[in-house]
Amino acid sequence: MTGGHHCRSASPSEPEVPPGHGAQRPTPIICRDMPDLGEFELIERFFTRPARRATLGVGDDCALLQPTPGTTLAVSTDMLIEGRHFLSTVPPDRLAHKALAVNLSDLAACGARPVAFTLALALPRADEAFLAAFARGLFALADREACELIGGDTTRGPLAVCITVFGELPPGAALLRSGARPGDDLYVSGILGDARLALEAFRGQVTLDADAFAQVRRAMELPSPRTALGVRLRGVATSAIDVSDGLTGDLGHLLRQSGVGAVIDIDALPRSAVLAAQPGELQRECLLAGGDDYELVFTALPSRRDAVTAAAASAGVAVRRVGKIEAGAGLRLVDRGGEDVASQFGSFDHFRA
Repeated sequence: MTGGHHCRSASPSEPEVPPGHGAQRPTPIICRDMPDLGEFELIERFFTRPARRATLGVGDDCALLQPTPGTTLAVSTDMLIEGRHFLSTVPPDRLAHKALAVNLSDLAACGARPVAFTLALALPRADEAFLAAFARGLFALADREACELIGGDTTRGPLAVCITVFGELPPGAALLRSGARPGDDLYVSGILGDARLALEAFRGQVTLDADAFAQVRRAMELPSPRTALGVRLRGVATSAIDVSDGLTGDLGHLLRQSGVGAVIDIDALPRSAVLAAQPGELQRECLLAGGDDYELVFTALPSRRDAVTAAAASAGVAVRRVGKIEAGAGLRLVDRGGEDVASQFGSFDHFRA
């Protein structure tokens, strides 16, 4: 799109609805290739819109983006590859939503307001039904977040989506991983673990009824980036990170960059009723190492508890205090009685998994 325009998965050949989940298979999308549709026609038909905020959007060698005076640009990139980050059975509108959402989640963790994004898309073929649904899902989230598509690229190849997102925030106001200090409260937004539970259902490791499976699958495929919360935490939180690869691993990055340790009450971690109905060991695995939650983990001074509550209420997002930052290094897990809990859970690594 020259100038114009993570749920790790099991095998991409897995079924749309796992056996025994009490749900009928959805009617498959009837795909119609468009052999005469070239790259530039594809861009024009599915991805070109008038620029709203950008000085120049889709259609030239470069997009032109003028930051609001007195702001700093925040930039993040994420790539999703079929069979590595998503199942081949994911509906294209949900794939597009997730591809943009995981990038917006990085802006949320930084406290930046979304502004624009670019899209690089590799496609095995020009498929009209796929492209129409993909564009619909992409722009639905983009419009909701006031984040416009300003450029990118398209090519033929194995299905992959790479998005770079741009946000704005006042100079010096960014939430960083390096700001946590001993004594800070530790919070998490939303709920954790449902995306990983969905993956276990796809793998056939757990059986869920139709409603429960639909709920956790939605968490896996349609994450909600906490951009409104991130913006409201500026000046309140002392550090933040989003949970993409698992709570313990992602929090570990924050602890290392801040030079501190932490203790978490695992019984205080927020979870859905569906996950709470699962065996305790599976709950812990999903909560601590599941990934693909795209919730915010952040720290704040105890004196700012009212401000945290107000920020969460204003953003319409639940937050829960789940632990404390400590001097030293490493992460300790305890139960509600304060007893230590052994854990070997880490985070997802693209080159070791």
